[in-house]
Amino acid sequence: MTNAIYLTTTEPYSGKSVIALGLMNLLAGKTEKIAYFKPIISQEGEEKDGHLKMIGGHFHLDTPYEDMFAFTRSEAAKYINSGKESYLIDTIIDKFKRLQGNHDFVVVEGTDFMGGSSNIEFDGNISIAKNLGIPAVIIVKGEGKSTSEIVDIAVSTTKGFTDEGVQVLTVVANKIELDKDEEIRTHLTAALPTGLIVTSIPSSRDLGSPTMKEILESVGGKVLFGERMLSNQVDNSIVGAMQLHNCLTRLQKNTLIVTPGDRGDIIIGALQANISKNYPKIAGILLTGGLQPEQTIIKLIEGLETVVPILSVKSGTFKTVSRVANTQSRITIENKEKISLAIGMFDQFVDVKALEKKIISFRATGITPRMFQYQIVKRAKEQKKHIVLAEGDDDRILQAADALIKQEVVNLTILGNKESIAASLKRLNLSLELAKINVVNPATSDHYEAYVNKLFELRKSKNISIEMARDLMLDVSYYGTMMVYMGDADGMVSGAAHTTQHTIRPALQFVKTKPGITTVSSVFFMCLPNRVSVFGDCAVNPNPTSEQLADIAISSADTSKMFGIEPKIAMLSYSSGTSGEGQDVDKVRKATEIVRQKRPDLKVEGPIQYDAAVDPTVGKKKMPNSDVAGQASVLIFPDLNTGNNTYKAVQRETGALAIGPMLQGLNKPVNDLSRGCTVDDVFNTVVITAIQAQ
Repeated sequence: MTNAIYLTTTEPYSGKSVIALGLMNLLAGKTEKIAYFKPIISQEGEEKDGHLKMIGGHFHLDTPYEDMFAFTRSEAAKYINSGKESYLIDTIIDKFKRLQGNHDFVVVEGTDFMGGSSNIEFDGNISIAKNLGIPAVIIVKGEGKSTSEIVDIAVSTTKGFTDEGVQVLTVVANKIELDKDEEIRTHLTAALPTGLIVTSIPSSRDLGSPTMKEILESVGGKVLFGERMLSNQVDNSIVGAMQLHNCLTRLQKNTLIVTPGDRGDIIIGALQANISKNYPKIAGILLTGGLQPEQTIIKLIEGLETVVPILSVKSGTFKTVSRVANTQSRITIENKEKISLAIGMFDQFVDVKALEKKIISFRATGITPRMFQYQIVKRAKEQKKHIVLAEGDDDRILQAADALIKQEVVNLTILGNKESIAASLKRLNLSLELAKINVVNPATSDHYEAYVNKLFELRKSKNISIEMARDLMLDVSYYGTMMVYMGDADGMVSGAAHTTQHTIRPALQFVKTKPGITTVSSVFFMCLPNRVSVFGDCAVNPNPTSEQLADIAISSADTSKMFGIEPKIAMLSYSSGTSGEGQDVDKVRKATEIVRQKRPDLKVEGPIQYDAAVDPTVGKKKMPNSDVAGQASVLIFPDLNTGNNTYKAVQRETGALAIGPMLQGLNKPVNDLSRGCTVDDVFNTVVITAIQAQ
């Protein structure tokens, strides 16, 4: 079930307000706790975004204006141009999550396609919807388009979202010709995926026509008379350049008359027509050329009880008419009539019951890398743990520590020489204050003797002498692991400058494994574009037995659940199902049966090939009755050679982010870094270690 939805359009002025108002009205009838969020607004400066003002004011939302958006367009462009898209997305997610956590439902509005590149904004909408993990409503502007053009745009836009893992709930063909309604819906239903709600809404002159206020803003004019009637709707306009009687014959309801400011005859005639029962109501008068009416005309107008808006603009008639023609209407908080009309049109033309059912039944099926990273950092912050970083002489460790402390993710102890670390921080231009971390040199530590004695006690049966214990406790891996064992730290991260065996040997010697687990193994979180998969074991066990493979699978499934990923286990091999024979495939087949016996609650399939495990089409073809094939989230490799090479190939060829390895099966968390790790790798490994410690 989702409690948010993303509204996106294919081009400017697609009529998004109708869907936004209607949906908000629908939700307002069910709960008071609704919110509206627009990640990027077009408005700059101190003036507030009109659409946010309208939605917030009409529905009396409790969200402060500054919490209803994340960035202005210029701010967003600045971060994108400087290569800081991740900060942009993280901030948007953070603001959205705060609203989501405090409300029953959040409606999110996409960007307005008012910038220089519609393609960039289209991709941006997909990226935001994907990273927020919410379904989309796609609004296609039908005005001036043929049925085939509308269908083509709807199909390509829907594919753009679904290809990136964003579920589309409904496609709305908006502002269409009324007599094409049935034809458009029929063609859209045939062309779009089954189950997707198709909606068509005809054009409405009352909604599409701008107000005199919008005309005023568009032409850059000033108000001479009738300011209180600027909400008048402008359905059409004429140029008053002919004689008065010819002008009067062209008047229709809500007409704007554009005329030079010295045409007193047109001005007086239009005002008289407006109060005559024989002529329709006019919207207003727009005077061009910077010309003012003669004083006698002004005096006459001032004596009238009711005056339509009379505007003045410096530009000439031709240029002014062009600006008027290009003025687009927006629904504002002041225009209650348009708000009511929009809600009424939504209720009339949208299958509200079907949409309501979709919203209630929707469940997010995927998780993006950005979502995963956001969620794990948030979880780590919720219950801050104390992590020891064993390699304080490595620049990457210090850079990651700086970021971890600034974001207040964990408390840290860094092993190393305090003076050397201080010098490195200065050299790296890091502002990390030593007072905010605990720097420990094992050789001079107050805990050194106690740790030596504890190690001797634990390992004397393995022929470890007290002198050997003293030497070992000078090693950062032993010291850091002992901190965890003794409860002076909640977890340890090492390996940036040491081998895997060097890092995990102390943990195997005295931290030991959890009850019921005999195999220490590892997983990588493979953050692919549309999902996060768990790969195990890619770092520890060279050639596991069937029993060890089963242990690895069970541990990996539990790890998967710990991090919010539903475990569907694929026991990988070179064949799928019963088709293959041989020692290697038999080992995997036996391991699968052991998992089923030990943990009947887990969904597991094996032996199965990689493509059948992750590709729905291949999975359905090779193993049609499987609950795992084509949708595996936990992939267990038969040996270290296969696993290590596969994770690196996937990482390099797809650009996937690999977080790990994370060791599993130990009583307390100790995690190993690759010696080729990046600062981000260190950061992420500390985060997952902190979550393990929780």
